[in-house]
Amino acid sequence: MTNARSSAGNAPSTPANAVSKLLSFGALPIVLIICIIIFQIGNPRFLSAPNVLNMTQQAVYLLLIAFGQMLVLLAGGFDLSVGAVVALTSIVSAKVMVAVSLAYPDAPYLTITAGFLATMLVGLACGWVNGFGVAIMKVNAFIVTLATSSIFAGVTLVTSQGIQVSGLPRDFVYGIGSGYFMGLPVSLYFAVPAVAAVFLLVRHMRFGRYIYAIGSNVRSAVVAGVNINRYLMACYMLCATMTAFAGWLLTARVSSGEPMLGGEFPLQSIAAAVIGGCSLRGGEGSPFGVLLGVIFITVVKNGMDLLRIGSNYQMIVFGVVLVGAVVLDRYRLERAAKR
Repeated sequence: MTNARSSAGNAPSTPANAVSKLLSFGALPIVLIICIIIFQIGNPRFLSAPNVLNMTQQAVYLLLIAFGQMLVLLAGGFDLSVGAVVALTSIVSAKVMVAVSLAYPDAPYLTITAGFLATMLVGLACGWVNGFGVAIMKVNAFIVTLATSSIFAGVTLVTSQGIQVSGLPRDFVYGIGSGYFMGLPVSLYFAVPAVAAVFLLVRHMRFGRYIYAIGSNVRSAVVAGVNINRYLMACYMLCATMTAFAGWLLTARVSSGEPMLGGEFPLQSIAAAVIGGCSLRGGEGSPFGVLLGVIFITVVKNGMDLLRIGSNYQMIVFGVVLVGAVVLDRYRLERAAKR
């Protein structure tokens, strides 16, 4: 009996098994390569150095938000309020920087630091509200983050009266927003440490093991002695803080506080994470997969822009991409159940 099982285990892979492995592990890189080839044929400027740098800068903001979204997804939730957090951060940080620059006109770095501290406070506050609703009040994450998205958007509009905030420091706009260092966008140097910290948390620290456990099976995590509420709160606060940081960098890029900024990020961040292997049911996913998902979303968006595909059609494409990601997630779950 043992020999029979061993022989069966060493049998050549069937076409069905090959397709299964391709869909589970290799589909995204292959589709990404196909998209790059198609966009390059459609517009030879797609792989030019200026456009690659442009895509790198575009990817920075989504990368930060998607990595924050990944933390929440791993713990079995998700965050629909990231777009509203970006807009709220943009307005609050811009107003703080304008106020400080008026009080201290010859201290641009003090102004930028004040805006950054305001950004962190906004992120922590928004994350605490989301975490409190999910972890302490035990309300479904969809309801909580949908409600807080409306609340944060309302606070943004009340604070800004629907008007953009201009007059930001030149060092902030031209140094961080559109500056380059050693041929790479300055914003990338700001984002890499934050992304690396999340990677270390997830892959090499107890925090990562615990949120995987919570997302996989809450009851087992409780039996193992994991403080569920503490780690859920931490996930939502980290997600909102990463999102606020992205909002601050994006404010530098657009050179003003924008009350309508970030509306596309809820869809794109969830799509990037799920396409990259994160499960909507929690407990599954990796930072490398999310990175690939962010690259894919950025390539598709930039390629459609170069091919002059209208924003309305782009919304349809991203909706289809998200549906495809959900179908793939369901396929992974069924395949795991068969195992």
